[in-house]
Amino acid sequence: MTQTVKWLPRPEKHDYQAAEDYLSLLMPPRQAAAYRKKLAAARDDISHRKAKDILRASRLDLLGEDNKHVAADLRKAASGTALSPILLVRGTVTHPLIVADGYHRVCASYWIDENTDIPCILVNA
Repeated sequence: MTQTVKWLPRPEKHDYQAAEDYLSLLMPPRQAAAYRKKLAAARDDISHRKAKDILRASRLDLLGEDNKHVAADLRKAASGTALSPILLVRGTVTHPLIVADGYHRVCASYWIDENTDIPCILVNA
């Protein structure tokens, strides 16, 4: 039987702060805070993208199943615990897609099935 990933209906509150923390490494803190607000305002605007496409568009490497955070998300999925949707920023030519929060969840989902439809909030840069 193929394992499927269960998802929460919307991101958890702490995901937005995690996104801002990460984004503040890529841009000025004020801009990162503005993206946090934009992502939070779009919390009900969920779209679905495949794990393989998120990794390709973001140009991020697939983390191994042995990465402790990926492994934790794989255990959650296997136990039926719902994962939080991913927060994405559609960027520029330099950074076409930024995974603001949820990189480990994307990788775990890929290991389960690269065609996993991942719920995400996608805002424009």
